Amino acid sequence: MLIYSELIELRDKLINGELDLELAKAQCWNNIKEGQRSWHTKDWKVRRAEIIKDKCEICSGNEILTLQHLSHPRKYSEYLTEITKEYAKEYIGSGQKVDKTELSDYVLKKYDYVPIPLCPNCKSRNPNRRTRKTPQYLCTECRHEFDETVNKSVNELIESFYENEEAIEVRDKCFITNDKWRNKHNLSNIRYWLQRERAKNKDTEEIEKIAFLLYLDDNIKYLSFEDTITACRKCASNFDLNKLELCPKCKEYYKGVAYQTCIQCLPKDKRKIALEKVEFGKQWSAMEKELGID
Repeated sequence: MLIYSELIELRDKLINGELDLELAKAQCWNNIKEGQRSWHTKDWKVRRAEIIKDKCEICSGNEILTLQHLSHPRKYSEYLTEITKEYAKEYIGSGQKVDKTELSDYVLKKYDYVPIPLCPNCKSRNPNRRTRKTPQYLCTECRHEFDETVNKSVNELIESFYENEEAIEVRDKCFITNDKWRNKHNLSNIRYWLQRERAKNKDTEEIEKIAFLLYLDDNIKYLSFEDTITACRKCASNFDLNKLELCPKCKEYYKGVAYQTCIQCLPKDKRKIALEKVEFGKQWSAMEKELGID
Protein backbone atom coordinates (compact mmCIF):
# COMPACT_ATOMS: atom_id res chain seq x y z
CA MET A 1 0.00 0.00 0.00
CA LEU A 2 1.35 3.41 -0.99
CA ILE A 3 1.67 6.06 1.69
CA TYR A 4 0.86 9.77 1.36
CA SER A 5 4.20 10.94 -0.12
CA GLU A 6 4.35 7.95 -2.50
CA LEU A 7 0.89 8.71 -3.88
CA ILE A 8 1.93 12.32 -4.54
CA GLU A 9 5.08 11.12 -6.31
CA LEU A 10 3.05 8.63 -8.38
CA ARG A 11 0.57 11.32 -9.42
CA ASP A 12 3.34 13.76 -10.41
CA LYS A 13 5.13 11.13 -12.50
CA LEU A 14 1.91 10.28 -14.32
CA ILE A 15 1.19 13.96 -15.03
CA ASN A 16 4.74 14.58 -16.27
CA GLY A 17 4.72 11.53 -18.55
CA GLU A 18 7.41 9.70 -16.56
CA LEU A 19 5.02 6.80 -15.99
CA ASP A 20 2.35 5.31 -18.24
CA LEU A 21 -1.18 4.79 -17.00
CA GLU A 22 -1.18 0.99 -16.68
CA LEU A 23 2.08 0.98 -14.73
CA ALA A 24 0.75 3.73 -12.46
CA LYS A 25 -2.38 1.67 -11.75
CA ALA A 26 -0.28 -1.39 -11.02
CA GLN A 27 1.95 0.51 -8.59
CA CYS A 28 -1.10 1.94 -6.87
CA TRP A 29 -3.12 -1.26 -6.48
CA ASN A 30 -0.96 -4.37 -6.84
CA ASN A 31 0.57 -4.29 -3.37
CA ILE A 32 -2.66 -3.79 -1.43
CA LYS A 33 -3.29 -6.78 0.83
CA GLU A 34 -6.75 -7.93 1.85
CA GLY A 35 -7.89 -6.16 5.01
CA GLN A 36 -5.06 -3.63 4.85
CA ARG A 37 -6.08 -0.04 5.64
CA SER A 38 -4.23 3.24 5.39
CA TRP A 39 -4.56 3.86 9.13
CA HIS A 40 -2.57 0.68 9.79
CA THR A 41 0.59 2.23 8.31
CA LYS A 42 3.37 3.81 10.34
CA ASP A 43 3.23 6.92 8.13
CA TRP A 44 -0.44 7.48 9.05
CA LYS A 45 0.20 7.05 12.77
CA VAL A 46 3.19 9.42 12.79
CA ARG A 47 1.40 12.22 10.89
CA ARG A 48 -1.80 11.70 12.89
CA ALA A 49 0.08 12.23 16.13
CA GLU A 50 1.34 15.58 14.83
CA ILE A 51 -2.09 17.12 14.19
CA ILE A 52 -4.61 15.45 16.49
CA LYS A 53 -5.86 17.83 19.19
CA ASP A 54 -6.19 17.12 22.90
CA LYS A 55 -9.99 17.32 22.97
CA CYS A 56 -13.01 16.60 20.77
CA GLU A 57 -13.85 19.56 18.53
CA ILE A 58 -17.54 18.65 18.74
CA CYS A 59 -18.26 18.03 22.43
CA SER A 60 -14.94 19.08 24.02
CA GLY A 61 -14.53 15.62 25.57
CA ASN A 62 -11.11 13.96 25.72
CA GLU A 63 -11.98 10.27 25.92
CA ILE A 64 -10.58 8.05 23.11
CA LEU A 65 -9.88 10.70 20.49
CA THR A 66 -9.63 10.05 16.76
CA LEU A 67 -9.28 11.97 13.52
CA GLN A 68 -12.73 12.20 11.95
CA HIS A 69 -12.77 12.59 8.15
CA LEU A 70 -15.59 14.81 6.93
CA SER A 71 -15.30 13.41 3.40
CA HIS A 72 -14.12 10.10 1.95
CA PRO A 73 -12.52 9.11 -1.37
CA ARG A 74 -14.75 7.97 -4.19
CA LYS A 75 -14.12 4.78 -6.12
CA TYR A 76 -12.13 4.86 -9.36
CA SER A 77 -15.10 3.25 -11.14
CA GLU A 78 -17.31 6.18 -10.09
CA TYR A 79 -14.89 8.69 -11.60
CA LEU A 80 -14.57 6.55 -14.74
CA THR A 81 -18.36 6.54 -15.19
CA GLU A 82 -18.58 10.29 -14.58
CA ILE A 83 -15.83 11.21 -17.07
CA THR A 84 -17.18 8.77 -19.67
CA LYS A 85 -20.59 10.49 -19.43
CA GLU A 86 -18.94 13.88 -20.02
CA TYR A 87 -17.09 12.63 -23.10
CA ALA A 88 -20.27 10.98 -24.40
CA LYS A 89 -22.18 14.24 -23.97
CA GLU A 90 -19.47 16.12 -25.88
CA TYR A 91 -19.39 13.43 -28.60
CA ILE A 92 -23.17 13.55 -29.07
CA GLY A 93 -23.17 17.34 -29.00
CA SER A 94 -20.61 17.43 -31.80
CA GLY A 95 -23.27 16.12 -34.18
CA GLN A 96 -22.01 12.55 -34.59
CA LYS A 97 -24.79 10.51 -36.17
CA VAL A 98 -25.75 6.83 -35.98
CA ASP A 99 -27.27 5.41 -39.13
CA LYS A 100 -29.94 2.72 -39.27
CA THR A 101 -27.59 -0.11 -40.18
CA GLU A 102 -25.22 0.68 -37.31
CA LEU A 103 -28.07 0.84 -34.81
CA SER A 104 -29.58 -2.39 -36.12
CA ASP A 105 -26.26 -4.25 -35.89
CA TYR A 106 -25.70 -2.95 -32.36
CA VAL A 107 -29.20 -3.99 -31.24
CA LEU A 108 -28.84 -7.50 -32.65
CA LYS A 109 -25.42 -7.90 -31.03
CA LYS A 110 -26.17 -6.53 -27.57
CA TYR A 111 -29.89 -7.07 -26.96
CA ASP A 112 -32.68 -9.61 -26.81
CA TYR A 113 -35.91 -8.36 -28.37
CA VAL A 114 -39.20 -8.97 -26.53
CA PRO A 115 -41.82 -7.56 -28.93
CA ILE A 116 -45.03 -5.85 -27.91
CA PRO A 117 -48.03 -8.01 -29.01
CA LEU A 118 -50.29 -6.37 -31.60
CA CYS A 119 -53.75 -7.03 -32.99
CA PRO A 120 -53.45 -8.60 -36.48
CA ASN A 121 -56.46 -6.62 -37.68
CA CYS A 122 -55.87 -3.02 -36.54
CA LYS A 123 -52.32 -3.26 -35.14
CA SER A 124 -53.39 -1.79 -31.79
CA ARG A 125 -51.13 -2.54 -28.83
CA ASN A 126 -51.47 -5.13 -26.07
CA PRO A 127 -54.74 -6.87 -26.94
CA ASN A 128 -56.60 -8.41 -24.02
CA ARG A 129 -55.55 -12.00 -23.31
CA ARG A 130 -58.38 -14.21 -22.11
CA THR A 131 -57.98 -17.34 -20.00
CA ARG A 132 -61.46 -18.89 -20.26
CA LYS A 133 -62.71 -18.00 -23.72
CA THR A 134 -61.55 -18.72 -27.22
CA PRO A 135 -60.14 -17.29 -29.36
CA GLN A 136 -57.46 -16.43 -26.83
CA TYR A 137 -57.22 -12.70 -27.62
CA LEU A 138 -59.71 -9.85 -27.89
CA CYS A 139 -58.67 -6.48 -29.30
CA THR A 140 -60.14 -3.75 -27.12
CA GLU A 141 -59.96 -1.30 -30.03
CA CYS A 142 -61.60 -3.07 -32.97
CA ARG A 143 -63.15 -6.01 -31.00
CA HIS A 144 -61.42 -8.52 -33.27
CA GLU A 145 -60.95 -11.99 -31.74
CA PHE A 146 -57.89 -14.07 -32.59
CA ASP A 147 -55.46 -16.71 -31.31
CA GLU A 148 -52.12 -15.31 -32.49
CA THR A 149 -50.75 -11.78 -32.05
CA VAL A 150 -48.41 -10.11 -34.50
CA ASN A 151 -45.50 -7.79 -33.80
CA LYS A 152 -43.11 -5.41 -35.48
CA SER A 153 -39.63 -6.58 -36.37
CA VAL A 154 -36.52 -4.87 -35.04
CA ASN A 155 -35.91 -3.22 -38.41
CA GLU A 156 -39.50 -1.97 -38.59
CA LEU A 157 -39.13 -0.37 -35.18
CA ILE A 158 -35.84 1.23 -36.21
CA GLU A 159 -37.49 2.61 -39.36
CA SER A 160 -40.23 4.12 -37.17
CA PHE A 161 -37.60 5.53 -34.80
CA TYR A 162 -35.81 7.37 -37.60
CA GLU A 163 -39.11 8.71 -38.91
CA ASN A 164 -40.37 9.88 -35.52
CA GLU A 165 -38.38 9.47 -32.31
CA GLU A 166 -41.47 10.31 -30.24
CA ALA A 167 -43.69 7.61 -31.77
CA ILE A 168 -45.31 5.49 -29.08
CA GLU A 169 -44.02 2.17 -30.43
CA VAL A 170 -40.35 3.23 -30.22
CA ARG A 171 -40.64 4.34 -26.60
CA ASP A 172 -41.25 0.82 -25.33
CA LYS A 173 -38.39 -0.72 -23.35
CA CYS A 174 -38.68 -3.98 -25.24
CA PHE A 175 -34.95 -4.56 -25.70
CA ILE A 176 -33.15 -6.42 -22.90
CA THR A 177 -29.36 -6.45 -22.60
CA ASN A 178 -28.01 -9.94 -23.17
CA ASP A 179 -25.66 -9.76 -20.19
CA LYS A 180 -26.15 -10.68 -16.53
CA TRP A 181 -27.80 -7.32 -15.76
CA ARG A 182 -30.75 -7.80 -18.16
CA ASN A 183 -31.44 -4.05 -18.33
CA LYS A 184 -34.49 -2.91 -20.33
CA HIS A 185 -33.95 -0.19 -22.94
CA ASN A 186 -35.82 1.52 -25.73
CA LEU A 187 -34.23 2.59 -29.02
CA SER A 188 -33.35 6.05 -27.72
CA ASN A 189 -31.50 4.48 -24.76
CA ILE A 190 -29.71 2.08 -27.08
CA ARG A 191 -28.53 4.84 -29.41
CA TYR A 192 -27.12 6.71 -26.40
CA TRP A 193 -25.19 3.65 -25.21
CA LEU A 194 -23.83 3.11 -28.72
CA GLN A 195 -22.66 6.72 -28.88
CA ARG A 196 -21.23 6.49 -25.39
CA GLU A 197 -19.33 3.34 -26.33
CA ARG A 198 -17.94 5.12 -29.41
CA ALA A 199 -16.84 8.10 -27.32
CA LYS A 200 -15.15 5.84 -24.81
CA ASN A 201 -13.39 3.77 -27.49
CA LYS A 202 -12.23 6.97 -29.21
CA ASP A 203 -10.60 8.41 -26.07
CA THR A 204 -10.20 5.40 -23.76
CA GLU A 205 -6.73 6.20 -22.43
CA GLU A 206 -7.48 9.89 -21.93
CA ILE A 207 -10.73 9.11 -20.07
CA GLU A 208 -9.05 6.54 -17.85
CA LYS A 209 -6.12 8.85 -17.11
CA ILE A 210 -8.37 11.74 -16.07
CA ALA A 211 -10.46 9.40 -13.88
CA PHE A 212 -7.35 7.90 -12.28
CA LEU A 213 -5.83 11.31 -11.55
CA LEU A 214 -9.07 12.41 -9.88
CA TYR A 215 -9.01 9.18 -7.88
CA LEU A 216 -5.41 9.86 -6.81
CA ASP A 217 -6.23 13.46 -5.85
CA ASP A 218 -9.13 12.20 -3.75
CA ASN A 219 -6.95 9.71 -1.89
CA ILE A 220 -4.13 12.22 -1.43
CA LYS A 221 -6.62 14.66 0.11
CA TYR A 222 -7.85 11.89 2.44
CA LEU A 223 -4.33 10.94 3.52
CA SER A 224 -3.35 14.59 4.00
CA PHE A 225 -5.87 14.95 6.87
CA GLU A 226 -6.98 18.17 5.17
CA ASP A 227 -10.69 17.62 5.74
CA THR A 228 -10.62 16.28 9.30
CA ILE A 229 -11.48 17.24 12.84
CA THR A 230 -10.53 15.70 16.17
CA ALA A 231 -13.50 13.79 17.58
CA CYS A 232 -14.17 11.47 20.48
CA ARG A 233 -15.33 7.93 19.69
CA LYS A 234 -18.99 8.76 20.47
CA CYS A 235 -19.14 11.81 18.20
CA ALA A 236 -17.20 10.06 15.42
CA SER A 237 -19.45 7.00 15.59
CA ASN A 238 -22.63 9.10 15.52
CA PHE A 239 -21.38 11.01 12.49
CA ASP A 240 -20.16 7.97 10.52
CA LEU A 241 -22.93 5.49 11.28
CA ASN A 242 -25.99 7.67 11.88
CA LYS A 243 -25.13 11.01 10.20
CA LEU A 244 -25.62 12.77 13.54
CA GLU A 245 -23.70 15.64 15.09
CA LEU A 246 -23.88 17.42 18.43
CA CYS A 247 -26.55 20.12 18.63
CA PRO A 248 -24.79 23.52 18.57
CA LYS A 249 -27.51 25.05 20.76
CA CYS A 250 -27.62 22.76 23.79
CA LYS A 251 -24.37 20.82 23.17
CA GLU A 252 -26.00 17.85 24.88
CA TYR A 253 -28.12 15.97 22.35
CA TYR A 254 -27.31 14.87 18.81
CA LYS A 255 -29.15 15.97 15.67
CA GLY A 256 -29.25 14.99 12.02
CA VAL A 257 -26.60 16.84 9.99
CA ALA A 258 -29.36 18.34 7.81
CA TYR A 259 -31.09 20.01 10.76
CA GLN A 260 -30.17 23.18 12.67
CA THR A 261 -30.95 21.88 16.17
CA CYS A 262 -31.90 18.69 18.02
CA ILE A 263 -35.55 17.86 18.72
CA GLN A 264 -35.21 18.99 22.34
CA CYS A 265 -34.19 22.49 21.24
CA LEU A 266 -37.16 22.98 18.90
CA PRO A 267 -40.06 25.27 19.87
CA LYS A 268 -42.73 23.40 21.86
CA ASP A 269 -45.20 22.95 18.99
CA LYS A 270 -42.58 21.76 16.53
CA ARG A 271 -40.98 19.50 19.15
CA LYS A 272 -44.34 17.78 19.73
CA ILE A 273 -44.79 17.10 16.01
CA ALA A 274 -41.21 15.81 15.66
CA LEU A 275 -41.58 13.46 18.66
CA GLU A 276 -44.86 12.13 17.25
CA LYS A 277 -43.11 11.35 13.96
CA VAL A 278 -40.28 9.58 15.80
CA GLU A 279 -42.77 7.52 17.81
CA PHE A 280 -44.70 6.62 14.63
CA GLY A 281 -41.44 5.50 13.01
CA LYS A 282 -40.64 3.27 15.99
CA GLN A 283 -44.11 1.70 15.92
CA TRP A 284 -43.85 1.11 12.17
CA SER A 285 -40.44 -0.53 12.56
CA ALA A 286 -41.76 -2.74 15.37
CA MET A 287 -44.70 -3.82 13.21
CA GLU A 288 -42.39 -4.69 10.28
CA LYS A 289 -40.16 -6.68 12.62
CA GLU A 290 -43.16 -8.55 14.02
CA LEU A 291 -44.32 -9.39 10.49
CA GLY A 292 -40.82 -10.48 9.50
CA ILE A 293 -40.40 -7.83 6.77
CA ASP A 294 -37.79 -5.63 8.48
